[in-house]
Formats: sequence, C-alpha cells, structure tokens
Amino acid sequence: MKFTLVQKDTKSKARAGEMTTDHGTIQTPIFMPVGTVASVKGVHQRELTDEINPDIILGNTYHLYLRPGTSILQQAGGLHKFMGWERPILTDSGGYQVYSLSDNRKIKEEGVKFKSHIDGSHHVFTPENVMEIQRTIGADIIMAFDECTPYPCDYNYAKRSMHMTHRWLDRCMAHLEKLPYTYDYTQTFFPIVQGSTYKDLRKQSAEYIASVGAEGNAIGGLSVGEPAEEMYEMAELVCDILPEDKPRYLMGVGTPINILENIALGVDMFDCVMPTRNARNGMLFTAHGTINIKNKKWENDFSPIDEMGITFVDTEYSKAYLRHLFAANEYLGKQIATIHNLGFYLWLVRTARERILAGDFLEWKNQMVQQMDKRL
Repeated sequence: MKFTLVQKDTKSKARAGEMTTDHGTIQTPIFMPVGTVASVKGVHQRELTDEINPDIILGNTYHLYLRPGTSILQQAGGLHKFMGWERPILTDSGGYQVYSLSDNRKIKEEGVKFKSHIDGSHHVFTPENVMEIQRTIGADIIMAFDECTPYPCDYNYAKRSMHMTHRWLDRCMAHLEKLPYTYDYTQTFFPIVQGSTYKDLRKQSAEYIASVGAEGNAIGGLSVGEPAEEMYEMAELVCDILPEDKPRYLMGVGTPINILENIALGVDMFDCVMPTRNARNGMLFTAHGTINIKNKKWENDFSPIDEMGITFVDTEYSKAYLRHLFAANEYLGKQIATIHNLGFYLWLVRTARERILAGDFLEWKNQMVQQMDKRL
C-alpha cells in the first residue's frame, strides 16, 4: 500500500490523502460501510457501488470465520470474489467482537477462548491464527489482534490490557513474516493503539505503535460509552504522536458530528454500524439534523426524503411513503433508509475532503456540526 498526504488544513489538523491498494485507490478522509458477514445489511453490491460509492468497505473476521468459514472463502478465491466486490476491503481482527461477548469468553496471554453466538461451540483466537484467518479472508488491510477495554475501565486493568495488546502485536507481526499471501495481491497490516481514556497509557501505546513502523495505524477502544469530549481528547493526543505520513484509522466511530470533529483532529479513516443500524430503526441523518421517520409528523409529508438527492432514494420516495413502509414493517423501508444514510455519510467525508483541499474546512465543519445537531 502507498499513502500520499495530499494536503493539510491550515486552521485544523485535518488532512486529505490518498491510499493505493491492489484493489483500487482510497481517497481520505473516508468512511467504510460495515459489511460484517460479507454484506452491507440490506444493500445490493450494485447499489453500494453505483449509489453509495465507497472506496472501501469493512468485513469482520470473527463473523466470517464462524460463517461461512475460511474453507468456503478460500474455495471462492477470497472475500472479494465471494461477495462480488472489486474495491478494497478492510477486516477487523475480531478483538472487538470478543470484547462484546463478555459473558462467553476468557482472555489469557495465549489468546481468547470464546463460545460461538451461533451454536455455542468453543473456539480460540490467538494473534497467530487471527493473522492466518485474515490471510485467508483476503482483505486489502488487516488488523492486529488486540483487546478492547470497556468503559469505564480500571486504570490497572487498562494498563495490563494495553501491554498484552502490545505483546500480541509483536506475535502478530512475527507470524505474518512467515505467512505468504494467499492470493495474487498484497495485504497491509495496521496495529491498534489502546489505553482506554488514560492519557499516559494512550501516549505510551501510541509511541509503541508508531515505533513498529507499520504502513498504517489504528486507534481502538473508543466510542465504547465514554463522553464525546474524552474521545476527542484521546484521538487528538494519539494523532499528534502517530506518524504524519501514515493513514490513521479511528475504529467504530461514529455519528456524523463525531466524524467531522475527528477529521479536524487528524483522523483519516472511519467505520461504524450507526448509519445502517439507525436506518433500520427509522433514524435518518441529514445535513440539517436527524429525522425519526416513524414520527406521526411525517404521515402526510409528501416532500422528498432529502432534497439534496445524494442517492436515488432521496428524491424517488417521499417522507410519507417511507413512514408508511416503517409503519407496515415492510423490508423496503429499511433498505431505503440504509441507502440514504450510507449515501449521506459518504457525501459528508467527501465534502470534508473537498473543503480541506479548498482551504475552508474549519468554517464548513463548524457550520455543519451546528446544523446536524438538531432533531427535525
């Protein structure tokens, strides 16, 4: 992978960059729609490509390992061929999923023993086998195996966990050196900064991660319940330490406002289930605030879903029609809302990039944050 820093904003720490992978170019800042089980929920790949148009999407190691399994993925020729997606893919390492299974897992130095949420069967993830699994899945960018700490988190636990994540990172890298690529293209490895919301731990972790010299770096363990201000404080501290000439990925973040604020702090890449999950519950994100389409106030509002018309659904359907679909529990409603939200998120990061290049990002960001912080 090659990363080029195209432009830095003069009034904030925002950056516009470009990453080149064997499956295509990624212009940053970028948002990655989450395709947990080899599908972005409710969206055809054609709609994803033509309407939402992300440069890269995300797959999930834990879920893909359990179903369909690495054997099927290898027979298919990797995740790209299996799901019919030709652009770049990033896979997370399963560390977060293991964290969210707190009742069904045991963490030890060797790795994590966990029970499948599908059939209760027992499995073990180690730094070594997670690298092997990600080689077989075949994403363009693969993540280190880490432990994601909860919030709030005891200082001593956070410290122990961070040091274990660093030891796991060393094992990931040592094992990757022995593993040939499974397919006819390369993969890029990102380590992950941890340390909960403790400044000294975050600083220590960021320095350790920066020292290993990977091609890109990630910030994990945020957006797990901490106040937004703490998230921003940690992101800024870490971005100031991580190398400027490498992409920075903030995992699992967030709302449109979170994304803009973190772009201003120097983050380049984002992913989050929020646009798709909230869409399925009837929440639409727009440039002027959020809409709960289930509210009675939209019952006879025949105006387009979104006048901006970012995707075809925005102008082809009315708010009244979309509200009716949700009231009738019709699948199409969830699909329309999902396409709208993902289209909006991609519009947001692309416009942020244009503003960074134009030199007026900060003013635009401040105005957008104010506008989007409303319930319509």
